[in-house]
Amino acid sequence: MIEPRFPVTPEQIDAVVADFYAFVREHPGLGPVFARHVTDWPTHEAKIARFWRNAILFEKGYDGNPLAVHRAAGNVRPGMFDPWLGLFDMVLRRNLPPETAAAWSELAHRIGRSLRAGVVESTTGADGIPRLR
Repeated sequence: MIEPRFPVTPEQIDAVVADFYAFVREHPGLGPVFARHVTDWPTHEAKIARFWRNAILFEKGYDGNPLAVHRAAGNVRPGMFDPWLGLFDMVLRRNLPPETAAAWSELAHRIGRSLRAGVVESTTGADGIPRLR
């Protein structure tokens, strides 16, 4: 059995994901972006919980491609990642012991940097000039 990246339970992951998306739905900048794509919140939250269980606990229940999904969405912009991560960090601190929140935050920020880079690549031309779709 592979040891988790840091100590967190599946129930804690579920609580963080549910709390995070409750805040996302109310967020003036992020809420409309998610609302355009998510019509079944319980299914979306279960999928994202599987993503985090895979990333943290090394469970194999997630088979998606987050970069492809964020690129294909069409309305995800690089500047959205800072508010997303700030909200996620707040939820982590609300729900977890400080050491666990810090470890998960570090992982989320690393993933966020990769996603942001992938979104930037899809929104700029080879010359670095933004595409204005």
